[in-house]
Amino acid sequence: MFIDELAGKGLDLVIIGKFLFYFMPNLVPQVLPLTVLLASIMTFGALAENYEFAAMKASGISLQRAMKPLIIFILFLAVGTFFFANNVIPAAEYKSYNLRRNIAKVKPALAITEGVFSDIGESNMNIKVDDKYGEDDRMLKSIIIHKRNNSGDNINVIKAKEGELVSSEKSDILQLVLKDGNYYEDIKPKNNRSTNYPHAKAHFETYTINVDLSELNNEDLEEGDVNNTHKMLTVPELRKAIDSLKDQNNKIITKFGDNIYKRSGIIYLNKSVNAAPVEEKDSLNLNISLPKEEIKDTVAINSVEDIVNQYEDYRRVQLFEYALNNISNSVTTISNKKFDLNRRNKIYMLHRIAINDKFALALGCIILFFVGAPLGAIIRKGGIGLPMVVAILLFLAYHFIGIFAKNYAEDGSIPPFVGSWLATAIMLPLGILFTRRATADKAVMSMDRLFSNKIFLKIVGFFNATKNFFKKDTA
Repeated sequence: MFIDELAGKGLDLVIIGKFLFYFMPNLVPQVLPLTVLLASIMTFGALAENYEFAAMKASGISLQRAMKPLIIFILFLAVGTFFFANNVIPAAEYKSYNLRRNIAKVKPALAITEGVFSDIGESNMNIKVDDKYGEDDRMLKSIIIHKRNNSGDNINVIKAKEGELVSSEKSDILQLVLKDGNYYEDIKPKNNRSTNYPHAKAHFETYTINVDLSELNNEDLEEGDVNNTHKMLTVPELRKAIDSLKDQNNKIITKFGDNIYKRSGIIYLNKSVNAAPVEEKDSLNLNISLPKEEIKDTVAINSVEDIVNQYEDYRRVQLFEYALNNISNSVTTISNKKFDLNRRNKIYMLHRIAINDKFALALGCIILFFVGAPLGAIIRKGGIGLPMVVAILLFLAYHFIGIFAKNYAEDGSIPPFVGSWLATAIMLPLGILFTRRATADKAVMSMDRLFSNKIFLKIVGFFNATKNFFKKDTA
């Protein structure tokens, strides 16, 4: 999937070969289930087609006994698949990710992905371009750059219609030459309480940004320091990460909820006290200074309505305006926080899905074997004709059910356990059904039983009655 970014960029063939070698284990979870299903259907279909099973049965060898050596083999394959998914795939993902990351450091054009913001090396800049073209993709179009200060604040924005990456093997400086654009900078107001946010704007014909690559040119492409994605972790590491993510998310949600609760002002209300003096009412953060003569005489405060009744009519309007502004600000804050909370929840769900996928892949191979082997004995066709068609149809159903279920599990619509195991759980009854039918030497579906089924007869009778009704109506 990254070949288009690597090909024609002047990379050594050894580096490209290493990347492809590291990426190949990631294809095993997609290829292995289809391989097991197809091989079992073709093998047992060929045996049935050549009457090998008939000879076995004549010799007193049942289907289960004939399948026993392959069952033992598939059990060993399932165990090996689990260890492969738990150890080899995370290590390969770790290597491929860090190799691609380090290549992007040495070849800065590779670090810029079209349509999304990308970091340039170790600088404090994020860049987004709409298109890359030319030699080594050095020419850029529709550029947006965000520059951060030492505090991490994004105060500079640069926009340009075109740009070019200029570098030399003898130089440690990468030049980003921008053409026909604008420079924006936020200016911090002298008064922190000011509601005005001034900024400076300047237009340029050509603007050059220098990026220091002195540390990047000595990059070791085999060095790895990123190992925290869910695909790079083993089962014990995933369990530890899941616990940490769960605690972290709970703390963030609790802290955010407490912050919203305090900002609402409800924490300062006390229903068990009488009318408070003016100085205490200021603790409501109303920012309203009220003289005592403007407060009506009341006996006690038992509700919000009692508090509002302490004020004159024009003061009540101010209170309601303050409440509406407070609610509006809270809704805006919650909406802005929603994206971050959903992102954190998705990361948590991906870790839970990853740990279930390792076990589901191993068990899925066993179940698909018990789907394919009896089905091959039933259809009695070998080779790559009908067996391949049947295997591909079954695998597509298995594969797409798994994809849809995992997509729902990522956003929390269904539990991650269900998302990982749903496709395997649906194939399990098919495996049991096909095994029982093949053992009894029966077809997948008995047409005689179907036509004699009461429900089927009722459906046929309903259609016949409807047909006769329309015939009479037409006549």
